[in-house]
Amino acid sequence: MDEADLVGRVLAVAAERPAAVALVTGRRDEEVSYGELGRRVRAVAHGLAGAGLRPGDGVLLGVRPSADTVVTALAVVAAGGTLVLVDPGAGPEMFAARLRLARPRWAVAESALYTINRVRALRRFARDRGLLLPGLAAPALRHVYTGPRLPGVPRDALRLADLAHGPAPEPSHDRDPAAPAVVVFTSGTTAAPRGVVHTAASLAAGLGLCRERFPLGPADVIHDSGFMLGLPALLAGARWSIPSSRDPVRGFMAEVARRSVTHALCVPVHLARMLDEDLALPPSLSHLLLGSAPVPPAVLRRAVAAAGPGTEVLSVYAMTEMLPVAVATAAEKLAHWAAGAGGDLLGAVPAGITARIAADGELLLRGPNACLGYLGEPPLTEVATGDLARLDEQGRLVLVGRKKDMIIRGAVNIYPGLYEPAVAALPGVAEAALVGLPDPVTGDETVVLAVVPDGTVPPGPLVERLHRTLPEVLDAGALPDRIVALPELPRGGRSHKLDRAALRGLLSGP
Repeated sequence: MDEADLVGRVLAVAAERPAAVALVTGRRDEEVSYGELGRRVRAVAHGLAGAGLRPGDGVLLGVRPSADTVVTALAVVAAGGTLVLVDPGAGPEMFAARLRLARPRWAVAESALYTINRVRALRRFARDRGLLLPGLAAPALRHVYTGPRLPGVPRDALRLADLAHGPAPEPSHDRDPAAPAVVVFTSGTTAAPRGVVHTAASLAAGLGLCRERFPLGPADVIHDSGFMLGLPALLAGARWSIPSSRDPVRGFMAEVARRSVTHALCVPVHLARMLDEDLALPPSLSHLLLGSAPVPPAVLRRAVAAAGPGTEVLSVYAMTEMLPVAVATAAEKLAHWAAGAGGDLLGAVPAGITARIAADGELLLRGPNACLGYLGEPPLTEVATGDLARLDEQGRLVLVGRKKDMIIRGAVNIYPGLYEPAVAALPGVAEAALVGLPDPVTGDETVVLAVVPDGTVPPGPLVERLHRTLPEVLDAGALPDRIVALPELPRGGRSHKLDRAALRGLLSGP
């Protein structure tokens, strides 16, 4: 079987292990067997093809993480369609712009989304929660809905449950592994949205790297709302636990413990809150993966202390354009910071991936897991990460900062990512961020260091101590003009990354 035939490989596992549990989802921990998953995927793929889905058709997916999400995604790819993932949380204007660029022919969405867009009284409520999707019910789209038929669902819309209970022959479409399979919108503006285009081959290569670094077996339980760990779980015959709780802290930990999860992917800021609330990591956890944002040293140290002897804490460096890029263990990262090497250790580059540092310090990547390119743009020959990096003496990647975050003071270019981990590793500091504020008189930038105390030292004395000790930690050209202690750093997006623009606005205020 072709390694790039991801759906075929999942269906093969389903045929081998029909009685084993494939998915655990919902507040009641509903289980879906591999046999049932395979049958639903084949049935929905057959139903979509019979209803007119053609190879290459874009299919917009508007279903929250669930068994329906997994079935739909696999069925669309099996039928030869291109899955279009558009985050409803991006807001109605961004959604409309992305819809115009992607021009999908199909939409699979929860019936409630159609109702929200139709009922005026619900629009403000939905808009505040990022659920207003203008144009979702456009007549040019063919529609498939999940859940009960509600007002606003197009009259000719198909019901996913009906498709899933129909005939379930083996998919007959022979997909070109180099053809677009998935489009994920992750960046851009309403004027110029950008969608990352992956092929079946690039996805298969990325999933293969994940399985190499995080070995999985039939006895494992993987907790993740996305496909980065979920698909490798299905390919290994393991159990995919799909988060259902809206509480990313207590709800997350409760599900991980209740479902005896062995591998869990967590956002660092959520992990910090779990540790603040003294939530214990369950003994079943063998791998705790931290991703989506850099891990502050204080959080990593606490995670290692909270983890049991059988739990490995890993930091994953990845981007939508290339999954994954590098992985570092907690021990490697802590040793790097303790040595005062500067920057944030990302880890060794896997075999088959080529990392190149451009003249301006930007990290450029090539590899079989790299995306095809951006929707509507020429194919990429390299992925420009936007990250500034270097290779250490062992050939490992070290993150220095983001190009757009660079601060210019006089003739000195300051890369915050090079110094922030060192500051955050100091006693009394939980988090640290450097930003530049424009000086209206000189046109230069004033460097401001924002720190979040860890509670062991009061804010005032901590700032005084930092003024004394930072000259021993930072290069002279990077020393801040001002140090401010904040209760927390502003964050944004679903990954809760540091929002530097908001931080600059906060520090610029009266």
